[in-house]
Amino acid sequence: MDLKARARRLTYLVHRWLGVAGCVLMLAWFLSGIVMLYVGYPKLTPAERYARLPVLAADAYPAPDAAGPRVLTSVRGEPTHVVSTPDGPRAWSARTGQPHGAVTAQMAVAEAGRFWPGGEPRYEGLVEEDRWTHSRGLDRHRPLHKVRMDGEPAGVLYVSSATGQVVLDAPLAQQRWNYAGAWLHWLYMARDRSVDPVWSWMVIVLSGLCTVLAASGAVVGVWRWRFRGRYKSGARTPYREAWMRWHHIAGLLFSAFVCTWIFSGLMSMNPGGIFSGSGPGPDRTAMAGPEHDASLADPQPVLQALRRAGFLAVELEWRWLAGEPYVVARDASADSRIVRQGAAGLAVQSSWQPEPVRNAARALFPDAPVHAQVLDRYDAYYYARHAEAMNGGAPRGLPALRLDFDTAAGDRVYVDLRTGEPVLSLSRAQRVGRWLFYFLHSWDLPALLDAGMGRDLAIILLSLGGLAISATGIVLGARRLGWARDRR
Repeated sequence: MDLKARARRLTYLVHRWLGVAGCVLMLAWFLSGIVMLYVGYPKLTPAERYARLPVLAADAYPAPDAAGPRVLTSVRGEPTHVVSTPDGPRAWSARTGQPHGAVTAQMAVAEAGRFWPGGEPRYEGLVEEDRWTHSRGLDRHRPLHKVRMDGEPAGVLYVSSATGQVVLDAPLAQQRWNYAGAWLHWLYMARDRSVDPVWSWMVIVLSGLCTVLAASGAVVGVWRWRFRGRYKSGARTPYREAWMRWHHIAGLLFSAFVCTWIFSGLMSMNPGGIFSGSGPGPDRTAMAGPEHDASLADPQPVLQALRRAGFLAVELEWRWLAGEPYVVARDASADSRIVRQGAAGLAVQSSWQPEPVRNAARALFPDAPVHAQVLDRYDAYYYARHAEAMNGGAPRGLPALRLDFDTAAGDRVYVDLRTGEPVLSLSRAQRVGRWLFYFLHSWDLPALLDAGMGRDLAIILLSLGGLAISATGIVLGARRLGWARDRR
C-alpha cells in the first residue's frame, strides 16, 4: 500500500473511531450552545446591582480609617464605605466610620433579604466554591455565604464574607437552564476550583480531538462525493443506507461551520498560553498618579452637587487621573457622572474630555509612542454584549478613547471616557485570539450583534446542522460498536 493510500485509510479510521464518542460530546456542545444564546452562566451585572441600591442621602459621612481605593455604597440598606486594602476589600460604616468586622450569617441573610425582598432567605453556610461560583472575580470575596431564597423569586444568593455585599445571584430558573446550557457546554461537572489545570487540559484535549474529528470528516465527505458523474444508484453519495447518507450530506453542508466552532472552542482555552500578552501590561497605577489631594474626600458636597444637577447617586467611587482626584457617581439605572473640582466649585459632567485622559494614559506605557482616537461607536474589539453573554457584565461605554502603543507586544488600551477607567487592554496576540475565539465562536462583530434576531436565527440554524451531524454520527457509532462486539 503506497503512502497516499495509507494516509487516506488513516483519515477514514481516525474519523470513524473518534466519532464513536466525539459525536456525543459535540451534540452536547451544539445543544447547550443554543441554550446559551438566551441563558448565560450566573453573574451579577452592574445594572442588577445598582438597581437594588437605595439613593444616597446628602449627609455627612465620616471617612474610614483606612487607605486605598474607596467606594461609598449601601450594604443591608445602610451607607457603607468599601475600601480595597492589601488584605482585600473591607467594609466600614459610613454612619460611624467604624469597621463592620466579620460578616456573620445573620448579616448575610439580612443582605440577601434586602436584595430579593420577595423571597424567604435560608442560610446554607460558607462555601469556598461550588458549581455557580467558579469566576475568578469572586476570589477576593471568598469564602462566600450561601443563602437560598424560597418564594418568588427563588434561587441562591452569594454574599461576600469580606464586605457583606451580594456578589452573585443564581435564580432557580437560570440554574435549571444552565444544566443544559453553560454548565454543560463548559463541562463544569469536571471542574472543582476557579484555577483547575486538570479541567483546563481535559477541555483542551477533548476540543483538539473533536477538531480532528470534524476536519477529518470534512475531508472524507469531499472524497466520497461525486462532483462529476454519479454512482450506480444515481446519487452523488455512495451511501444507500439512510443514516449514512444523511450523515454524509449534512456533513458536507455544515462541516465548515462545525470545524470553525469546534476549533474556536479550543482557542477559548488559550492552549499553551499562545494568546497571552508577553509584556508587563499597562501600568494603571502610574496613570492614576499620586493620591495626595484629598479635596474631594468629603462625600456630602459631592452628593449635593449631584442633586443640584438632577442626578440621584446610589454609589460613589473615588478615583485619580494623573494625580487629580475625581468621583464617579452611578445611579440606579447604571448611568454615571463625573464630579471634579473646578474653578467655580464642584463640576458635574457626563464624561471626560479626551485630552487630559490621553495625557494621563501615556503613563500606561511611558516609553512608547502612542496614537489616540476617540470612538463614538463600537469597533471590532471594543463592544457591548447583552447580559446573558459570557462577557455581558463588562462595562463598555461610549465615548471611549482608543490608545495604540508602539510596544513590542503591540498593546492597545480602551479607556471609557464616562469614567476615565482603562476597561480593556489587548496585546497583538490577544487581538488575534479575539478573532480565533470570539468571532468564530460567537459571531460578535458589532454589525452582526446589531442584527439581533437575524443573527440568532442563523446561529440556531447552523447549530441544528451540527446537531444533525452529531445525532447521525451517534447512531453510526453505536452500530459500529455493535458490529465490533458481534465480531468478538
